[in-house]
Amino acid sequence: MAKTTLPAFPSVLRQLTALGERLRLARTRRRITAELFSERMGVSRETLRRLENGDPTIAMGTYMRALRVLGLDGDIDGLARDDELGRKLQDLSLTPTRKRSTTSKPDNGPGKPTRV
Repeated sequence: MAKTTLPAFPSVLRQLTALGERLRLARTRRRITAELFSERMGVSRETLRRLENGDPTIAMGTYMRALRVLGLDGDIDGLARDDELGRKLQDLSLTPTRKRSTTSKPDNGPGKPTRV
């Protein structure tokens, strides 16, 4: 059976393309050739080309190896570290809600104040 993948959102494709470009720049700043880089990563030149072009089918482990070879693997620790939305949602579920009174108030008739 053929493996199928869902198409990536356009915003994700833009992010992957930008990441690939940043990795290419980091490699060239270090004066590492594509051949040497792919060898150090343990991938083919074609896989490296796809990674640097932002191909969404490249495995996360391959990105991690690229970051490791470049000495940037510590940067990955900052991803999703501060889950602000998740904390807000959790806080909403932890906030105590006021209980409604189940007892009815006495009816003193129209126009007369109700005593509690």
